[in-house]
Amino acid sequence: MQQLNRAALGALPPASRPRVDPAGLRTRVVHFGIGAFHRAHQALYTENAVAHSGEPWGIAAVAPRSAATVDALRAQDCLYSVTERRDEGGTPRVVGALTGAYALGRDGEAVDALLTDPEVTVVTLTITEKGYRAAGPDTVVGRLAAGLATRMRSGAAPITVVSCDNMADNGAVLRTAVQDAVRAAGGRDVDQTLELLDRQVTFPATVVDRIVPATAPGDLTATATALGVHDALPVSGEPYRQWVLEDRFTAPRPAWELDGALLVPDVAPYQLTKLRLLNGSHSALAVLGIAAGRTTVADAMADGWGERLVRSLCAEVAPTLPDGGPDPGRYADDLVARFRNPAMHHLLRQIASDASLKITERWLPALRVLRERGAATPVLELALAGWAHLTRDHDIPDPARDELTACWRTGADDTAVVRALLTTVGAPDLAGDSELVTAAVRHLPALRAGHLDI
Repeated sequence: MQQLNRAALGALPPASRPRVDPAGLRTRVVHFGIGAFHRAHQALYTENAVAHSGEPWGIAAVAPRSAATVDALRAQDCLYSVTERRDEGGTPRVVGALTGAYALGRDGEAVDALLTDPEVTVVTLTITEKGYRAAGPDTVVGRLAAGLATRMRSGAAPITVVSCDNMADNGAVLRTAVQDAVRAAGGRDVDQTLELLDRQVTFPATVVDRIVPATAPGDLTATATALGVHDALPVSGEPYRQWVLEDRFTAPRPAWELDGALLVPDVAPYQLTKLRLLNGSHSALAVLGIAAGRTTVADAMADGWGERLVRSLCAEVAPTLPDGGPDPGRYADDLVARFRNPAMHHLLRQIASDASLKITERWLPALRVLRERGAATPVLELALAGWAHLTRDHDIPDPARDELTACWRTGADDTAVVRALLTTVGAPDLAGDSELVTAAVRHLPALRAGHLDI
């Protein structure tokens, strides 16, 4: 079968062709992290913005680690397809937003040149939470900091750096990480460089939302059948997508609002709602669904406990949310409908990966607020128990896996282990909450037997 590339576009079904002419784009955005989420979210918003505005915004995509993804994209002229998963099926559409693909290590000089190019006025990132904790010279943060510092010293144009990762205050987190990396690099003009960064670079906060499951072998076959060509890098996502951006740009940007993105003065209400309700529910469904022997989110929702868990967690956490965001009740309704989508096959293992990082953002801040207010927290207690159970009996990837597993190997009782687990993820205050720990421990015997009581 012919491979997807620009030469094959004319043979595609009209509904599957890109909305823009890839040859007419110019590289004006650099993106770090070319995984499935970016390709099904920000790249799609950018292509649609170009289609609406006629402005030639193209994206140079940089892979922090996987040169294989870069090579596969280059072999396809940086084209790939996105399919919306609906009950009645979905038609893949080829996206033409990418103008280049680069591997951070192998193509370092090219990446450096892009970061100092005056025509590039936006940098976006999807490098996951743990990507902000590594700032060596060969990391995304290290390379970005060096590139921005060089740009400032050369007197190049202002630029906006946009984190699109699921973290509270993601813009501020990225700004601090970049500043710290510039300081660590040193140099006689470090103070002047930092001053220029303050004036010429902004780091707006954002909220991104679209469920994008991992691509399975069957997806490649279905996509090839629909397109009539072989796409080595298809992605799919639910019909729903959202992008909320703090309206703080120091340089030109794509008109993402023409495709429905929200530009707001403060993203915090949207951010916390998404983190604590959607992401929090996802993590709870993952750890508890795995304990119950389920494989996907839809599997968990097919059981009666899935909907009860989502609605109960949203109701429990809603009092911790600020005014100005989505209505928690309607938001919960949307979550139930989205999670039930039978066309989605979002793996619980995928959601449960890196849980030690995720729960510190998704559960623990809300739990602290509720405990300080004296409010009941039965759903979060059950979720904590599910996470504790996961750290003992499963091989799901986690940066703290060895430390968490070691907590169980001490031979201590469950109460001591749960305290140790919470301390390991930076929550000694919650570890010292005897009532909370005791409540979580009570759920462990049932979870070990694969039973849930919600």
